[in-house]
Amino acid sequence: MVVKVVRVVVVVATKSTTFFLFGLVAILSTPVFSAVLPDDRADVLFHSYQGGGMDISGPSVLVRKGDAKSFSVYANYYVDNITSASIDVQALGASEYKEERIEQSVGMDILHGKAIMSLGFTNSEENDFVSDSYHFGVSVDMFGDLTTVSMGFSNVQDQIFKTITSSDGSKIRDPGFSEKAVRRYYRLGLSQVVTKNFLLSLNFESISDEGYLNNPYRQYRFVNGAADQFNTEVYPRTRTSNAFSIQALYYLPYRAAIHYQQRVFSDDWGIEANDSKVGYIHPFNDNFMVEFRYRLYAQTRADFYSDLHAEESSQALDFRARDKELSTLNSTTLGLVMSYEFAKSGWSFIDKASINLAYDYMQFEYEDFRDARASRDDPGLVGNEPTYQFSANVLQLFLSIWY
Repeated sequence: MVVKVVRVVVVVATKSTTFFLFGLVAILSTPVFSAVLPDDRADVLFHSYQGGGMDISGPSVLVRKGDAKSFSVYANYYVDNITSASIDVQALGASEYKEERIEQSVGMDILHGKAIMSLGFTNSEENDFVSDSYHFGVSVDMFGDLTTVSMGFSNVQDQIFKTITSSDGSKIRDPGFSEKAVRRYYRLGLSQVVTKNFLLSLNFESISDEGYLNNPYRQYRFVNGAADQFNTEVYPRTRTSNAFSIQALYYLPYRAAIHYQQRVFSDDWGIEANDSKVGYIHPFNDNFMVEFRYRLYAQTRADFYSDLHAEESSQALDFRARDKELSTLNSTTLGLVMSYEFAKSGWSFIDKASINLAYDYMQFEYEDFRDARASRDDPGLVGNEPTYQFSANVLQLFLSIWY
């Protein structure tokens, strides 16, 4: 028997940059037999993120249905309502903006013998960004169903636009700006049942990005005499990154479980990162379960990143960036997940249901990204402003129904 962990991950895309929010994995851990299609179920989710001048919230609905023997199909509708007055916006003197991102996904899992093939398509749209993603994956059980080998490929095609204010005050796309980017993800995984209580997984992912990889609104800062000045960031048009992770899940005698993940990341922009996660899941009775989790993340800066560049970029390959997510940073996350199952004996067309609440407190500290707002009032602080840090609160509330 192979234990698999069902995970719900909140993804937030804003201004042509996708952020996978740290620690947002709402866990409902359920052991199932290997090479078995996912259950027929529906999930209704509300998510909220508040921190760093950003307020992101919205609903999501996922429905999955199959014949339990050969195939299972799903559809997902996801909305982000975004209000942002982040430090980047404030440092440039820009006003708060609001926008909506809508994501729609469809997919299918096909079971053949001991193999499951997965196909999927995702479309994400906001007023200045359109992304189409195609996904393919295969997992095969072998050696008495104690070993699972998986591989996958995703092709993401992004269209990046820029909005301007029209004569009537409305936001429209700038007809003079349109860029594209292609991202390819290659994944390979191995899961091994070591003992009846211990599951070990190894995963490798390589990502190849090509095209317009920066944000058309974000600007870098450079020295201009005794003051500073801003100009549009200049990025390389290619990026290759690799990540390797090891995950361990151990079931304790009293039905509880502990899990650990260590992930290392590096890319050809000079960024190296370490990500450690640990969690403890404890059932209090047959219906109620609680998880406590902790995450520690650290990364180095990109080669072409600087909070305050010595001079303005003078040529196409003279790269400049001031995106705080490319700086030297550390983050910690403390999380709590509570899950309550009900209607376990069935009710009408429902086989069972659960309601889940997940909360994460996140703290971000940037070692070489400074709060440029301080020097707006005191120009003498240019280059010596305090380093930036902020906290965020993330909430997920979702209802799951099996039918």
